[in-house]
Amino acid sequence: MRFRDRAEAGRRLAGLLVALRDEGALAEPVVVLALPRGGVAVAEPVARALGAPLDVLVVRKIGAPQHREFAVGALAADDPPLFDHDTLGRLRLSEDALAAAVDRERRELRRRERRYRGDRPPPELTDRTVIVIDDGLATGATARAALRHVRRHGPAHLVLAVPVGAPDSLASLATEADTVVCPHRPAAFAAVGQWYEDFDQVGDAQVLAALRQF
Repeated sequence: MRFRDRAEAGRRLAGLLVALRDEGALAEPVVVLALPRGGVAVAEPVARALGAPLDVLVVRKIGAPQHREFAVGALAADDPPLFDHDTLGRLRLSEDALAAAVDRERRELRRRERRYRGDRPPPELTDRTVIVIDDGLATGATARAALRHVRRHGPAHLVLAVPVGAPDSLASLATEADTVVCPHRPAAFAAVGQWYEDFDQVGDAQVLAALRQF
C-alpha cells in the first residue's frame, strides 16, 4: 500500500477514527493535535471529518552528531529532552555530548511555535480525547515525546494516529497511548517517505493556512 499524498492518508485515517467515534470508543470533546509540518496535512481531513479543533504540537528530534536525521531523542514544548538511552549506549553518546544539539532544536521549536501560534494559547487538553497525528512513524522518538507531553495534561483518552509506521516502533508506543490507529504496518519499513507517491515537504504557509481554517 502506498498513499498518493498526505491528504489521501488523512482521509484514510479519518474514516477509521470516525468509525471509532461512532462506536463510542472516542468520547467528545475531541482535540486533534498535528506534529508539524507533515502531520498537519494528514490531520486536516481528520479534524474536518470529526468536526474537531485542529492545533499543532511542535516536537523536534534530537539527531546523532554525525547523522542529524537519525533520532536519539526528542523535545516537546518546554519539556525536558527525552532520550533513547539504548541508542545512546550503542552509539557511545552521553546526554552532555548532545547539549548543543538540544539547544539548537529548542530554539527551532520555539521559533516554530511563535510562527504557528503567535499569542494564541495552547488548546485545553484535560479531560478531552486527544488525537496526536503525524504523517508516519519511523523510530517513534518524536511521537513518544509528544504523547508524554499530552499525558501530563490529563487527557481522558489519548490516541496516536499515523497512516504508516514501523511495526516495532508502533509496538513500543502501545503503552504511551490508550489507542494506536495505523492502517499500514509494513514489515519492510525503511522510511516514511517510501509509502507516499508525493512526499514533498510541507511549508510554514501550508501549516498556517490549515490552522486558520480551524
